[in-house]
Amino acid sequence: MSTKAFKQEKIEAMKENFSKAKVAVVTEYRGLTVEEITNLRRNLQKENSDYMVTKNTLAKVASKGTQFEVLSETLKGPVAIAFGFQDEVAPAKILTKFIKDVKKGEIIASVLDGKLLSAKETEVLANLPSKEELYAKLLGSINSPATGIVGAVNAVMSSLVRAMDQVAKQKTA
Repeated sequence: MSTKAFKQEKIEAMKENFSKAKVAVVTEYRGLTVEEITNLRRNLQKENSDYMVTKNTLAKVASKGTQFEVLSETLKGPVAIAFGFQDEVAPAKILTKFIKDVKKGEIIASVLDGKLLSAKETEVLANLPSKEELYAKLLGSINSPATGIVGAVNAVMSSLVRAMDQVAKQKTA
């Protein structure tokens, strides 16, 4: 395969990822072994994400005209891009944990909703609860008043039953 055709194929694959992604996280992969990158890629794929090691010029060309075009200023040196297709938080969470575990690589920046986030902001994003956790908290908040009302009604009914029982005991005595 010619170099030009290979580059065009890589650009098309990245364009597809940029078009489907909700979030993109740029990382420096210097010092990581092929095995470590493969493990990271598998962990990301479990969360419907992808991890691509790419040439900076190809990524700049592929990101043109997308919300991720702002990444082009962060593409310097050996970088890879993690794409999140469903959960905006999952790639940042997985990458942050991975970097802490292997003590290699670093997060450079990310893009969420067309906004460029710094490495620190990306770590804050990684610390957010997942969608499932947020849904559970929301349902708990919605359910809490109803549970309180049921408890209050039950308490009134229990008091009424106890009072009637005491009255019945006094009349029979």
